[in-house]
Amino acid sequence: MDRDVLDRNLATVADVARDRRLQVRPHAKTHKCLEIARRQVGLGAVGLTVATLSEAETFTAAGFNDLFIAYPVWARGRSGERVRALAEKARLRVGVDSPEGARLLGRALRGTDAEALVEVDSGHHRSGVSPGQAGDVALAAAAAGLHVVGTFTFPGHGYGPGRRSAAAAQEAAALDTASRELRGKGIDATVRSGGSTPTLEMADTTVLSEIRPGVYAFNDAQQVELGSCGWADVALSAVATVVSRRHDRFILDAGSKVLGADQPSWASGAGRLPDHPRARVTALSEHHATVEFPDGSPALGLGDRVRVVPNHVCSAVNLSDELVVFSAGEIVDRWLVAARGANH
Repeated sequence: MDRDVLDRNLATVADVARDRRLQVRPHAKTHKCLEIARRQVGLGAVGLTVATLSEAETFTAAGFNDLFIAYPVWARGRSGERVRALAEKARLRVGVDSPEGARLLGRALRGTDAEALVEVDSGHHRSGVSPGQAGDVALAAAAAGLHVVGTFTFPGHGYGPGRRSAAAAQEAAALDTASRELRGKGIDATVRSGGSTPTLEMADTTVLSEIRPGVYAFNDAQQVELGSCGWADVALSAVATVVSRRHDRFILDAGSKVLGADQPSWASGAGRLPDHPRARVTALSEHHATVEFPDGSPALGLGDRVRVVPNHVCSAVNLSDELVVFSAGEIVDRWLVAARGANH
C-alpha cells in the first residue's frame, strides 16, 4: 500500500465533501484497518460505516464511537444481544427495510439512544424498499421504539460502464421521494445518506446530506475502467512473481486467494498490471494468475516481480492479514487488517 497515494485520496474526498457541505461517513469494509479509519476521522469524517456486527465490534473495541451498520440486521437471538451491546458502547445507527426487522431491532435496542435509517432501493435491486414505501417502514420502526432519523440507499448499479450519472440521479430521486414519504408520516427526515465511489462526483448535494464511499481510499482496477480514477490514484496492489511461462502466457503466484475472484462481465480481465497497462489477467485459479500480452507487447521473465491491482479491492483486503506500507518507494510500516474475516 502506497501511503502517499492513500493520504492524497483521503484528503481529496474530505476536501470535496467539505466544499459541497456533505458529511462523510466512509465505509470501513473496504480497508478494515484501524490506522486508515483514524486518518479518515482525523480529516473530518463524522463516523464510520460498517457492513456487519463483527466489523462494528472491531472498530468499537478500538475506540471508534460513531458507527452506522448499513445493513438490515436481523436482530434475533445472539444478534439482538450483540447489537444492543454495541448501542451501549457507541453512538449507533442501524438500517431497516421491513416492519418485521424493525420490530426485532426495536426490542433489542429498547432504552438505548440508537438511531435508525430506512433503506430504500434506488435501482440496485438488493436490499431496501421502494421509495414510496419508506414512510410505512418508518412508521413501523417508530412504533417499535426506534428513533428514525432519515433514509439511506446504495447506488450500486453505478458499477458499470456509462451508468454512473444515471445511478447518481436515481439515488437522489429515491432519497428525495423517501424523505417526502417520511415527512408525510410526521417523521423528520434530516439524514439522506448515499454515495458510492463511482457516483461520488455526481452526488446531488441538493438532496444528499451524507456520503458513504469506501473504495476511494485505495481504488482498484474496476474504478480505473469505470473512469472514477486513474492508475496514479490506485494505492493498493499485490506484488507477484512470474513462476512459470508457457509461450506468450505468464503465470503469477497470486491467484483468487490473493486478488479475490470478482470479475464483472464488463471488466477487461481478472485484474490489471499497472506497470504494463496492455497486459490482462485472463484467468485466475486459487494460487495462479494467467497473464497475457498483446502481440508486440513487452514480455516478462521467470522470477520477475510485478504489481497486480485487483478488480475489487474490498475482497482482496479481506484475504490479507496486513498491509505493507510504502512511502517514497520504501517500506515504512505494516498495518494490521484488524477486521479481516469480520463477515458476520
